[in-house]
Amino acid sequence: MDLNRSTPLGPWDWRPASPSRWDQPVSLIRLEGPDSLRFLHGQSSQDLERAQPGQCLATCCLTPTARVRGLAEVLVDASGAWLVITAGEGAAIHQALDRVLFPADQVNLGPLLSGTLISLEGAAGAIQDTSVGWRLPGDRLVLMDGEYLTAELEAIPALGPIESERWRLSQGRPLAPNEISEEVNPFELGLADRVSLSKGCYVGQETLAKLATYDGVKQQLRRWCWAEPAASTARTDAEPVVGTVLRTFSGERAGRITSSLRLNAGPDGTSLWLGLALVRRQALAEPLLLAGEGITLEISEPMGVVAPPVGAGSAAS
Repeated sequence: MDLNRSTPLGPWDWRPASPSRWDQPVSLIRLEGPDSLRFLHGQSSQDLERAQPGQCLATCCLTPTARVRGLAEVLVDASGAWLVITAGEGAAIHQALDRVLFPADQVNLGPLLSGTLISLEGAAGAIQDTSVGWRLPGDRLVLMDGEYLTAELEAIPALGPIESERWRLSQGRPLAPNEISEEVNPFELGLADRVSLSKGCYVGQETLAKLATYDGVKQQLRRWCWAEPAASTARTDAEPVVGTVLRTFSGERAGRITSSLRLNAGPDGTSLWLGLALVRRQALAEPLLLAGEGITLEISEPMGVVAPPVGAGSAAS
């Protein structure tokens, strides 16, 4: 697949070939026992206590101050649940859960396991016919180590590292350690759909309720692009790499780059850079930001982010 062919489309109009397959390593934790959902309900952002067997709910694993340890999907069954950690350090999340699990809790916390999350693009319905793994919403499948795709799914072309990263950036999917860390909260990462502000007591609840009630989110995730000039033209020696500070044209600090991808030079000699950044609230309306002398980034909102709630936390405060 040629990512750099001459095209009239914009940098974010690219889509993976149809059909294609995105394979992503994940961590898995099994929770067994009658208190499994109640326990997970108290340690994550989603309303899990009333979940029914067969449901799959997206959530955030949080610190006591509502910072994001990781992202997970909760697969509910009759005797407990599987926590499928799709972003973040699985070992740290397992340790955090084990630390707050008391003998009175009727929960058995299993070991940390490894698996693969398969996401299909342009192959709707293909997963419905498979007998392996666990099906997730959105044409996705989770395989544990030792499980293998059917021949039909294996035949679907897998995205390479550059293609996978380009698609992730386009959708604004945060990853550790640059977007997801114990320095940011779910609302800053565009993950409001993973947060319940009406459920009962849970870790980080007070902080998230205040952020929603008082419109207190100070930065938000945005995507950026930059066409690096050809080597033969005037250009800067700087590059928009992770950690680069962003500034407005008036010189005010506007945020920092969290992800960066450079595509190979096209026929005209220019190279396309794509990435994600945490942009400060006062600069969110700016269509262009500076990442150093001669580097002007075009800023836009990723297709997958959900805006922070405003005033919605009053019911939970």
